[in-house]
Amino acid sequence: MRTHFVRHLLALSLVLATGAQAASQPWRTSPHPESSASGLTGACEDARDFLLGAGSADITGPAAEVGMMGYGMLEQQTTGIHQRLHSRAFVIASPCNGKRVAFVSADLGMVFQAVKQQVVERLRARYGDLYTDDNVLLSATHTHSGPGGYSHYTLYNLTTLGFSPQNFEAIVSGIVASIVRAHERLAEGTLRLSSGELFGASRNRSPNAYLLNPAEERARYAHDVDTRMTLLRLTRADGTDMGLINWFAVHATSMGNGNTLISGDNKGLASYLAEQAQGAGDTFVAAFANANEGDVTPNILGGTHGGGANDFEDTDLSGRKQYDFAAKLWAEAKTPLTGGVDYRHVYVKMDAVDVAPAFADGAPRTTCPAAIGVSMLAGAEDGPGVGVEGVTCAAGQNAWGQFSCSLATTPCQAEKPIVLEMGSMRPFPWTPEVLPLQLVTIGNLALVAVPFELTTMAGRRLRDTVETALAPAGVTDVVIAGLSNAYSGYVATREEYARQDYEGASTHFGPWTLAALQQNFHLLATSLRDGAGVPPGPTPRDLRKEQLSLQPGVVFDDKLLWVDFGEVVTDARPTYSRGDTASATFWGGHPKNDLRLEGTFLRVQRREPDGTWTDVATDADPATRYQWRRENCVPTLACSHVTVTWGIPDDTVPGTYRLVHEGNWKSGWDGNVRPYSGASRTFTVK
Repeated sequence: MRTHFVRHLLALSLVLATGAQAASQPWRTSPHPESSASGLTGACEDARDFLLGAGSADITGPAAEVGMMGYGMLEQQTTGIHQRLHSRAFVIASPCNGKRVAFVSADLGMVFQAVKQQVVERLRARYGDLYTDDNVLLSATHTHSGPGGYSHYTLYNLTTLGFSPQNFEAIVSGIVASIVRAHERLAEGTLRLSSGELFGASRNRSPNAYLLNPAEERARYAHDVDTRMTLLRLTRADGTDMGLINWFAVHATSMGNGNTLISGDNKGLASYLAEQAQGAGDTFVAAFANANEGDVTPNILGGTHGGGANDFEDTDLSGRKQYDFAAKLWAEAKTPLTGGVDYRHVYVKMDAVDVAPAFADGAPRTTCPAAIGVSMLAGAEDGPGVGVEGVTCAAGQNAWGQFSCSLATTPCQAEKPIVLEMGSMRPFPWTPEVLPLQLVTIGNLALVAVPFELTTMAGRRLRDTVETALAPAGVTDVVIAGLSNAYSGYVATREEYARQDYEGASTHFGPWTLAALQQNFHLLATSLRDGAGVPPGPTPRDLRKEQLSLQPGVVFDDKLLWVDFGEVVTDARPTYSRGDTASATFWGGHPKNDLRLEGTFLRVQRREPDGTWTDVATDADPATRYQWRRENCVPTLACSHVTVTWGIPDDTVPGTYRLVHEGNWKSGWDGNVRPYSGASRTFTVK
């Protein structure tokens, strides 16, 4: 996450799993399957039949006046929607060993620990021990254009003015709904895996740090970013395709830190394109998940430039590159995965790991209490913070790429000039230190779920560790599932850490964090391979009762006396050509009144020959924009104007259209929230 929280800190000082259902489902996962595991080989070795389900749900939070999550800029507050956010869930069960996993890719900046805790809690209330911490994997696409305030840890809520219960509930309930839908759609099917190299879609944003890795190690790879895309195709036994999961390492930062519209960014757009290609409805689910994207930017021309004229074009270019290549891999996916489903999960106190010499530099090492370095203040090149010239050490020297400044450090944190020690804050640390590590195998595919952003080389080393341990059991493909189950910064290699670029400065637990991960994942991998159990580790704290919010709610909505909510302020033109942008502005209410989850704030409608209206686009479509702004209407400041725009696609059917806005307004007299709607004039598209 290219957060710059510190600069603001300084300024602010399924259906209920009944007994009958379980009896009719002999593949139901046991509460503690590890206890009877026999390793990856055995009865499932040649099995290629799975039970598969896919589902999605809306997780779009408040579209106005909530700080956005990712860039950590106090002034970046939501003002509308470019594209709705979704949770995409897949349940994969193995009849041969009775185990299952729920994998989720959500259009979020991160999956915070509080989200995982409450998702699992609600699943347990519904299904008992069918879904637990061990077999639920929640990952984030890493969009930087979603509303924030959904962590229980202070650092991640600083620039959102505290916790947002409304956004948190939208995320948790939506993720649960997507898993429930996937669970209810379970059917026999097969999985097919395909992979290939996607060039021209990513760039290393910290190349000088990457060059500090050993030359012989770098020589193993043709590029300083992972160009490999891995795709899993899910198909029912009757031949119906139900979805895909795609992993490709790149930041979802095509939308820059000046954007204030909610957006799934390049990953969300790629998912939209894949789902649209399969037709209307939500039965086909396409997840474009992230991997070891820590030092990888989509802005291939450097800085914040992705090749387009603006953020929206950058997003379109990056998203289409990923979608187009995924379509190629989809067509090439022929060979079914074989094997069963298995998993291991452990909580690790990451600030106090004793690292064995074999995983470090030949000497015993340890991790450190969480702290961030001064270079984090400057941001990354595709999300600049206060600027290189503005980041100075106590002695006045610039800290970018240097470690000669006089900010305090510790022997444990080594080269890092520390600007904030989150781990020493009281009464609770400002970032989590008890973190989940999870390893999942689906046939010969392994998913390494980490609550961090790993750099390219850090991800490669961790993959090698897991692959070496699991190769004897037939695992051939290992994917880093980054930003999963919790979040606590970056992980750079020891060599990259020494430079203290953004990624090294954001490696919370010190220079041996990667070594600690390799050690723990080696334990998980060998345990899974050998059919052994692992201790669960310490229990992470639950801070739901410790949250503070300074975000204002909606007091009431106002308008001029002689107009109604939904009435047009500025109307559409009578005629447009394909390629034009149609727009209309309405008197509106605050979007916090009702998030309209699974609904929409706008509709683009075409009139049919019989006079009825058909929706051709909503606020989930990237061709539309829902834009809200507060309007000063004397004597109050409680008025809102809503602008609906539609970039008319070149393939639009000529005809008669209109723009519709739907919303809710809150009465200042009785406090009730009521719906309203309004429509523009009809206009012709030719």
